Amino acid sequence: MKKLFRSTMDRKFTGLAGGIGEWLGVDPTIIRIVLIASGVFSFGTTLLLYVIASVLVPKAPFEVIPPPPSSSFRYFG
Repeated sequence: MKKLFRSTMDRKFTGLAGGIGEWLGVDPTIIRIVLIASGVFSFGTTLLLYVIASVLVPKAPFEVIPPPPSSSFRYFG
């Protein structure tokens, strides 16, 4: 089971929307649009929940992105 973390790579404000997008397998932009629309129609309740979740959800551990396989490098010369 995947754990929910705040994203360190795909973040605009706190990384929560990026983390939720990674966790659900959805584009984080869609999560951001839903959060903004929900914030408008809930009179700020979503903003309060977002701030609380940003404090409670841990930041993702540092991940090293492995280099591509050596066969993909082409040297000319």
